[in-house]
Amino acid sequence: MNQLAPKWEFVSDTVMGGVSTGSATEEIVGGHHATVLRGTVSLENNGGFIQMAFDLHEGGTDVDVSAWDGIEMDVYGDGGTYDVRLRTAQLSRPWQSFRADFGGEPHWHNVKIPFSSLVSHRVEAIFDPTCLRRIGILAIGRARDACIAVSNIGFYSAN
Repeated sequence: MNQLAPKWEFVSDTVMGGVSTGSATEEIVGGHHATVLRGTVSLENNGGFIQMAFDLHEGGTDVDVSAWDGIEMDVYGDGGTYDVRLRTAQLSRPWQSFRADFGGEPHWHNVKIPFSSLVSHRVEAIFDPTCLRRIGILAIGRARDACIAVSNIGFYSAN
């Protein structure tokens, strides 16, 4: 795995008038140093998400990850379903993304998300790995308390 050293930031639906709350904090979880997304997702005021995300390069410049086959991460969750969302130079609107969901099982486990499995959202495009800019992990779409820890994240090659 080509491991990244992300500077995660917390983002919630308050950017569009929602009322979800939470944080992204550095913690030790089950013996692993991790970044933990924790909070309450509310559907009030047309909201419905909390997110931790990072730019691959400060300033948001493109990164070519076409030598890799997908994203790999070690996660520890609360049993809920979470989304990974990728943003590329192809996208011009904040609601557009390439996405996949994964299970946040309540133990450390490795998740691999092939780029070929990403679904485009609100954009007529196919994921282009030559211009990746941002990666996010979200609890989205239903009211709940959420908690997901990520200890390693990077890119993998199937070969």
